[in-house]
Amino acid sequence: MGEDGALIGRFLEMMAAERGASRNTLLAYRADLEGAAKILGGLSAASKDAIAGLAAAWAGLSASSVARKASALRAFYGFLEEEGLRGDNPSAALPRPVTRRPLPKILSAQEVGSLFALIEEKLAVAHPSPLDLRLSALIELLYGSGLRATELVSLPRRALAADRPFLILKGKGARERLVPISDRARAAVSAWLPHVPETSPWLFPSGKSHLSRIRLYQLVKQLAAAAGIAPQRVSPHVLRHAFATHLLEGGADLRALQSMLGHADIGTTQIYTHVDSRRLVELVNSRHPLATMRHRFVDEEASAP
Repeated sequence: MGEDGALIGRFLEMMAAERGASRNTLLAYRADLEGAAKILGGLSAASKDAIAGLAAAWAGLSASSVARKASALRAFYGFLEEEGLRGDNPSAALPRPVTRRPLPKILSAQEVGSLFALIEEKLAVAHPSPLDLRLSALIELLYGSGLRATELVSLPRRALAADRPFLILKGKGARERLVPISDRARAAVSAWLPHVPETSPWLFPSGKSHLSRIRLYQLVKQLAAAAGIAPQRVSPHVLRHAFATHLLEGGADLRALQSMLGHADIGTTQIYTHVDSRRLVELVNSRHPLATMRHRFVDEEASAP
């Protein structure tokens, strides 16, 4: 467990700092990862074929337990890949028991508006703080373009060209995607850019590298708390989800969202762009061609005493 133990420790630190995982969640993840490591004879270097064999080892467990263990391993291998500690992600071989997928956290448009109102207040002075200008650029890009946290903090200094209202990013699985950048976000970045050293390769430098994901999470949660929103409800990923949800509510095409979010499977986009069932019913009743045609049973019900 030497190398595995160290990597599991780093992974759990990320889960606590970036995703606000509770102590019980971290203990459960540790138990699941260490248990899988014993079965596989090692976790970090396990092959895809070896991982596929976990299905048999977990055969006597409930679907929810298997789903939890598989989720822990997917998150762990995703972390290794993202950190460059492993060149591939073998988690596709993990079992996928049929369970009800929980809907992601969501912020209303009004709550997001309160975040931006607070930023506007910070900037409504003669000489705004460079840190407030940076915060403005970060939040505008998170909510305005749906960037992942890692994509955002590692943007090159010249990522946004004056004559190009979009970014071309290489995200998960080395897939390239086109990300439109709003006029608001472009303006926020332009206001922040003069404070970025000419020698910096990063748009959001920090020390010898770029701003860390952990610091980004801290900034977002601090902003939420100051705006009167429970910090545990807000994260960069929640703002990415809000970007997609609110675009869909505004009439955006699901396939276009899939492309902007960089999802290989549109099923993932459908989860991230959850719209409440009441609005879907209203949409069918108001937009479907049959909505303009009277039905005799509707007429009979309306005329009944």
